[in-house]
Amino acid sequence: MNPDLVEGGRWPLDWRSLFPRERWLWWEQLWMDVCALRERYRLAVRSGWWEDSIQVEALAALAAWADRYDTGEWDDPPGKLALLFELERIEGLLREGGEPFHPARDREPFLAHVIAVGCHRPVGRDGPG
Repeated sequence: MNPDLVEGGRWPLDWRSLFPRERWLWWEQLWMDVCALRERYRLAVRSGWWEDSIQVEALAALAAWADRYDTGEWDDPPGKLALLFELERIEGLLREGGEPFHPARDREPFLAHVIAVGCHRPVGRDGPG
């Protein structure tokens, strides 16, 4: 996350109110977050999650929720347990889609979608591979 771009040092949970360059950075951050959440919590993320607004919102919210614990902003063991118990329900929102998500295979379709929704890649920035 780039705290210089967002008020209070935190990205909004939705990309639509951002400027095109900020939108790119928002999507790029979500891509990295989804890759990390998939590994960390063994989430059954599906290819094309970026095209489903419910999945995008659920993954953005989960990433923000986990980040607050990871950074120490929140230190609430019952709340962390609630996050872990909610993973099953969150996975219910992620069921729609085709193949399982594979970052190496899905990167190009993801980038095409991000461009199609009006995001502008910052000059000189290639982003994660």
